[in-house]
Amino acid sequence: MERNARTYLKLFLTTLGISAFTFGGGYVIIPLMRRTFVSRLRWIEESEMLDLTAIAQSSPGPIAVNAAILIGYRIGGIPGAIISCLGAVIPPLVIISVISAFYKAFRSNRYVSAAMTAMSAGVAAVVVDAVISMTRDIIRTRRILPIAMLVAAFILVALLGVNIIAVIIISGAIGYLSATVSERRRG
Repeated sequence: MERNARTYLKLFLTTLGISAFTFGGGYVIIPLMRRTFVSRLRWIEESEMLDLTAIAQSSPGPIAVNAAILIGYRIGGIPGAIISCLGAVIPPLVIISVISAFYKAFRSNRYVSAAMTAMSAGVAAVVVDAVISMTRDIIRTRRILPIAMLVAAFILVALLGVNIIAVIIISGAIGYLSATVSERRRG
């Protein structure tokens, strides 16, 4: 992709817009980024978005910022990563600053409380949608290892209570070993 001022501006405004109108954290922003960067702008392939999401989830820090940085880097290199990071961080920074200035008024306001409760239901729906679409993408690959890892990770975390960090590290190691073996077979 050609890196020019217009691309950087569009990248900034896109991540700024997604971040400004998304409530509920990183798992809510991922489907919107996917829809925008894969379907609408066609800057990233579907499989690449899935890979970037996996990296963003397993990296330290907020998933929304990690995803914005990875997408920005993919689209525009280091300047793209910085620009998309700023676009993703500015809206929550401004919103949290305003809320903290008026915290006492927000804390006790029943209308704000009711709106937050309603938004949490919407956030839950978006998170479920993200899980279903990402699961569907993994199943569509028809590769045994990713499907087995999906099932095993779910069982370990949801049913057996294994620490998610351990599952992420083990999954990353298995993925790395699988990629190494596949590359050796090809080479």
